[in-house]
Amino acid sequence: MTAEHLRLAEAREKRIPWKQWGPYLSERAWGTVREDYSPSGTAWEYFPHDHARSRAYRWSEDGLAGICDRHQLVCFAITLWNGRDPIIKERLFGLTGNEGKHGEDVKEYSFYLDSTPTHSYMKYLYKYPQAAFPYTKLIDGNQRRSRSEAEYELLDTGVFDENRYFDVFVEYAKAAPEDILIRVTVVNRGDEAASIDILPTVWFRNTWSWGLDARKPQLSGDTTAEGARGIRVSHFDMAERWLMCEGSPELLFTENETNIERLYGIANRSPYVKDGINDFLVGGRNNAVNPKRIGTKASARYHLDLAGRQEATVRLRLTVNPSSEAFGNVFDKIFLERREEADAFYDAVSPKALTPDERMVQRQAFACLLWSKQFYHYNVRRWLRGDPTGPEPPRARHHGRNHGWTHLNNADIVSMPDKWEYPWYAAWDLAFHCAPLTLVDPDFAKEQLLLLLREWYMHPNGQLPAYEWNFSDVNPPVHAWSVWRVYKIEEKQSGRHDRGFLERAFHKLLLNFTWWVNRKDLDGNNVFQGGFLGLDNVGVLDRNEVLPNGGVIEQSDGTSWMGMYCLNMMIIALELARENPAYEDVASKFLEHFVYISRAMNNIAGEGIELWDRADRFYYDVLRPPDGKSQPMRVRSLVGLIPLLAVETLDSELIDTLPGFKRRMQYFIDNSPEFADCVETLTTPTNIRRFLSLVSRDRLESVLRRILDDAEFLSPYGIRSLSRYHRDHPYTLRLDKNEHKIDYQPAESQTGLFGGNSNWRGPIWFPVNFLIIEALQKFHYFLGDEFQIECPTGSGQRLDLWQVSLELQRRLTRLFLRDDQGRRPLYGRMEKFQSDPHWRDCLVYFEYFHAEDGRGLGASHQGWTALVAKLIQQSYAARDGDFHA
Repeated sequence: MTAEHLRLAEAREKRIPWKQWGPYLSERAWGTVREDYSPSGTAWEYFPHDHARSRAYRWSEDGLAGICDRHQLVCFAITLWNGRDPIIKERLFGLTGNEGKHGEDVKEYSFYLDSTPTHSYMKYLYKYPQAAFPYTKLIDGNQRRSRSEAEYELLDTGVFDENRYFDVFVEYAKAAPEDILIRVTVVNRGDEAASIDILPTVWFRNTWSWGLDARKPQLSGDTTAEGARGIRVSHFDMAERWLMCEGSPELLFTENETNIERLYGIANRSPYVKDGINDFLVGGRNNAVNPKRIGTKASARYHLDLAGRQEATVRLRLTVNPSSEAFGNVFDKIFLERREEADAFYDAVSPKALTPDERMVQRQAFACLLWSKQFYHYNVRRWLRGDPTGPEPPRARHHGRNHGWTHLNNADIVSMPDKWEYPWYAAWDLAFHCAPLTLVDPDFAKEQLLLLLREWYMHPNGQLPAYEWNFSDVNPPVHAWSVWRVYKIEEKQSGRHDRGFLERAFHKLLLNFTWWVNRKDLDGNNVFQGGFLGLDNVGVLDRNEVLPNGGVIEQSDGTSWMGMYCLNMMIIALELARENPAYEDVASKFLEHFVYISRAMNNIAGEGIELWDRADRFYYDVLRPPDGKSQPMRVRSLVGLIPLLAVETLDSELIDTLPGFKRRMQYFIDNSPEFADCVETLTTPTNIRRFLSLVSRDRLESVLRRILDDAEFLSPYGIRSLSRYHRDHPYTLRLDKNEHKIDYQPAESQTGLFGGNSNWRGPIWFPVNFLIIEALQKFHYFLGDEFQIECPTGSGQRLDLWQVSLELQRRLTRLFLRDDQGRRPLYGRMEKFQSDPHWRDCLVYFEYFHAEDGRGLGASHQGWTALVAKLIQQSYAARDGDFHA
């Protein structure tokens, strides 16, 4: 038990609230649905970046390298000004969904370098140009480029030339849950002298302006009884604390309230508004800050003049125990201890055999996940009605976005897909986050999975909320998979069998499963239509829209996800049945439902329609127009690989202990001939194994030949989302005199479908790759070393499926690792990232990756790409077929 493990135990047992404070501050609150009060739902235009410095947020705050308490009453972040920018740097800048050729995109460089699970130690890096930040140049430069061209990035503007920038390192160390040490280290990387203002900023989330609770907290510049100087933080719902500031910085105070004069031309009620500190510094307006040194937003201004390559450090302390000794020798001693404790924790978590580079990649992946926690606040009923002091919402709002989710009232710490690009939770992203999170903090992983099943998230009808742009959209049903994986990973890590967690989740998942059956199986034939199912533009048609001819798409992936869901629920029920026989009946129900789905895939509605194409020997979606003339849509994509994921093995060692389930299964075998089509039995002198899979052995070989073919799905960096075959053979569908076309696009999307901010027509995506690797390991568990396949196809090299899974893991992890020339594929031709010693070890966990050269694309800190931490972990586990390692 390291010191960090002990802190985790103290937090779990609710003895010491080590997680009371953390990196729960968003990196973008502007341009979000919850801040959008427009008649037409134009969130980006209603609250743009230009308003963010002047306009109080209604629901939650944002900032740079920030922290807050778990209720976001008090926030702290770093503000910067280089003396040249037209505005102070309080938050990251990026293009909106309508400005970018590939959707929204952050245009800055920040890195999550380290974090422990309790946030006892954290480290963040922001790279701040010394020239004026090129806001307009970035917008115009991207507008001039076509969708087929690469994004115009901050490095392309030249502001980092000759290293004319500052590295701003922000570190946090907890002496106690309510005593947080803060160290800001600024390094001038250029050769010439440069100046910078560091403005550590503390403020309250605005809860008083909306007509619901007029009580107002207060910040004040003060001196403690012992003579220490700082900012007193007084909030009626929490203990008084201080932001202690080393030295004698200038203290600047204003209010976290909207500057309605700037935005709307109406006189302000108070001269002190949200952008007062900005106007004081940039505009030279001395009357923009409160000379009485009180307010609800305050900064401590440190002006630094740094020679070339010089560095300086600013030290602060956010604490309930102010002291004149706050910055004595003990300050650096605590930082050193917390850093050493973080090292000890990760040494205990990571396999000993990792190379230094692998260890760094894994640790920064964990940091990416841990920094991506965010206070998420959204009360849909209140949002629809509006606030007493606000304008009456347009009537259209009551029939528009999220109007059917009035029960949803969120105010929790939630794992975000990306705190700038996607600062709202997404159900299936969160499920994938929890697998690697369990390696470092199983309690948080379990809390997250249960949270989305609670009644203030899950719809009364059983649907899980997808994401705030449309809670009614449908993500793949991977929640049960994640619940089971978290349970098994924790069991492997610590020997703990948390059946209480498993049972709580299972009961709520029953509601969600029933919703799927009732809402997404339109004809009751066990073939499912889930819409786009998280794969955005993977289809030749927009699968989220009603087809122009009134037909339906029978989805290979939707049906297969449900087959996987059945097996996930069955295996959870069997685990619970070890202690409660009542679950045997439920397990039998899911076994039977799996068989019905398997049968339906091969004979939809008894009409002889198959999702398996016998000519191509591949799975496709099937278009069923009203005239009944069905046709497969022969697009070779991940849609045809999802059937592999529905796979499980039942051992007699378990089944013999569950007589009720065993009897029902035997009855099903004896009386349902179709059972044999999806169940294979292997008998040994000591065991009977029954193998459940949507994909039979002969079909498995056919699908694998395509997966492992360099000319189709197999990339040097994993499995492509669309076969490379379509580069030279685009698929065209003619429907009602309209032509729909799809081709292979290995980089960003060349269409505006789903906002154009993601692309499933070629690139490498970690989550589905991860599931395919796991499925291959499950196949190997049953089929053994004797079942071998050529890998790559045509190479003459034959591997068993465990070896194939390891090869895919190797290809995915090499995206991040230095090659023989010291280059990381994810950074492509970005020479700064490849060779500069101050950039080359700063890692970004991109949303997806170019299928040919491996460079990173999309969002910059995508939580599910941190699955690479789990892949690294299991690559060094015992190679005995135990995929729960």
